[in-house]
Amino acid sequence: MDKHFSNAQRAEVLTQALPYIKGYNGKVLVVKYGGNAMINQELKEQVMEDIVLLHLIGVKVVLVHGGGPEITDLMAKLGKKSEFVDGLRVTDKETVDIVQMVLAGKVNKSLVNFLEMKGGKAMGISGMDGKLIEAKMKDERLGYVGDITKINIECVEDLLQNGYIPVISTIGCDDQGNAYNINGDTAAARIAGALSAERLIMMTDIAGLLKDKDDPNTLIPEITVSEAKTLLKDGTISGGMIPKIKCCIDAINHGVKNVVIMDGRIPHSILMEILTDEGAGTMVVGDK
Repeated sequence: MDKHFSNAQRAEVLTQALPYIKGYNGKVLVVKYGGNAMINQELKEQVMEDIVLLHLIGVKVVLVHGGGPEITDLMAKLGKKSEFVDGLRVTDKETVDIVQMVLAGKVNKSLVNFLEMKGGKAMGISGMDGKLIEAKMKDERLGYVGDITKINIECVEDLLQNGYIPVISTIGCDDQGNAYNINGDTAAARIAGALSAERLIMMTDIAGLLKDKDDPNTLIPEITVSEAKTLLKDGTISGGMIPKIKCCIDAINHGVKNVVIMDGRIPHSILMEILTDEGAGTMVVGDK
C-alpha cells in the first residue's frame, strides 16, 4: 500500500469494504484463471494475493486454471506442432500426456506454491482425482478432447470444509482410464454449478462483453441470460466471446447466482469486483 496513504485512510477503506466482506463470508467463489494474467509474473502474484485475502476473510475460493500457452511451449520443445479445430486443441494420445504433465503437474503445483507463499492454505487436484470430472470423447477429429458427463464434487467440498483453497486443473477421465483435455471455461462453469457458487469469475484478457468488439468504451456492465441469447443470435457476440458467454449461461442454468467476465490484466480486479461497488467487467445474471 502507498506509504503516503494515511492510517485513517486505510481504516476508511476497510470500513467501506465491511458490508461486502459480510456478504461473501462463508460463500463459494469460483475463479477461472488463465490467459495473460497467468503469464505475467507480477500479475500472477497479485491474483494470488487477492485470492489469499478473500480466503482469509472467510470466502470459500476455488481456483480453476488453464495453461494453454505452457502446453504449446512444451509441445514445441518436443518438436510437436499444435493444431486447433474450432478453437479446441487437437489432442492425440501423446498430446494428452503432455497436457496432463503441464496442467496437473507444472502449472497446478506452481499456483499452489504461490498461494502457500502468500499465506494461503492450498491443495492442488486434477479432474481425475476423486473422478471429479467424468468425460467422454467430444469428437473423434479432436482426439482426447472431452465432453463432461458428470461432476463428482465431494472431494472439492471436503477441501473447502477443511479450510483449503482447491486448485483444479481441468483434466477429465472415463471408466476405461482414458484422460481427456477439458475446456477450462466449461469445467469452471460446471464445477461452480455443482457447488451452487455465489459467483463465478472468468478472468480473460479483454475488458468484458463489448457492444462493439473494437471499442472498449462500449462495455456492457450487466446482462441477463435472455439478453445474452439475443446478442448471440444477432451476431453482436462473436468469435472467442461466443463460447465464454455460453459457459456463463451454462453456469447460471446449473445453479450459479451470477457470472462475471473480467479483464485479468487489471491489477486487483478480483478485489475491485468483490469488495467495492465499482465492479469490473460484465456480469451475467439470471432472468428476473
